[in-house]
Amino acid sequence: MARVRQWLAQAQGRHKGLAVLTGAGVSAESGVPTFRDDSTGYWARFRPEDMASEAGYRRDPQHVWRWYEYRRELVRNVQPNAGHLALAHWAQRHPAGMTLITQNVDGLHQKAGSPDVLCLHGELLKNRWLNHRCAQCDLAHPAAGEPPYCPACGNLVRPAVVWFGESLPQGIWAEAEQAAQNCTLMLVVGTSGAVYPAAGLAQIARQAGARVVVINPRPTELDAMAHALLHGPSAELLPQLLCED
Repeated sequence: MARVRQWLAQAQGRHKGLAVLTGAGVSAESGVPTFRDDSTGYWARFRPEDMASEAGYRRDPQHVWRWYEYRRELVRNVQPNAGHLALAHWAQRHPAGMTLITQNVDGLHQKAGSPDVLCLHGELLKNRWLNHRCAQCDLAHPAAGEPPYCPACGNLVRPAVVWFGESLPQGIWAEAEQAAQNCTLMLVVGTSGAVYPAAGLAQIARQAGARVVVINPRPTELDAMAHALLHGPSAELLPQLLCED
């Protein structure tokens, strides 16, 4: 911990010297079910892959929309934990000092007060259009339905998340890559390191000369290439690491 805090002190003197990549474990500590655990009772009968693809949505949009409304209700009732808050407070104390990149779609980093979060997999509480929009497609005023739709062309509203088989948002991914290439320290927090291309950001950072620190209760697939490992919950370790005595 002391060594990593020294690296952090060195990074904070540089523009965007710190990059942080967070995964599902950070949100799980707030009580948000991980993607594959987010199926209990009625929803346990359905494969997440079928509920999170364009093909599945086109096949049964009402059913999939209801699943996402269920997930949204879960997220709305969850609060950021101490790890989310520690990252937000550090960013507020060091403007332009950190790039926060997340694989999570729940918006808890934003709720905690972190600015300019790069959401690699989209945002659960936001929507976009399923098809190319017509001149009358207005997300602020869709026709009511499950899902809502454009009254002019019938275009369906869909959750603004990245589904299986879809590419990451190009602009956001480019910013994340740049952050990984330019940082001097990357914290990889609450992720198994198994989901690509997101996990590849740690490798980009290491190859560019940054130190990489993995923070996770259990071993990850990125441990072998990390300069330091901090084993434990991020809600406990991040406040210790990011506090400034």
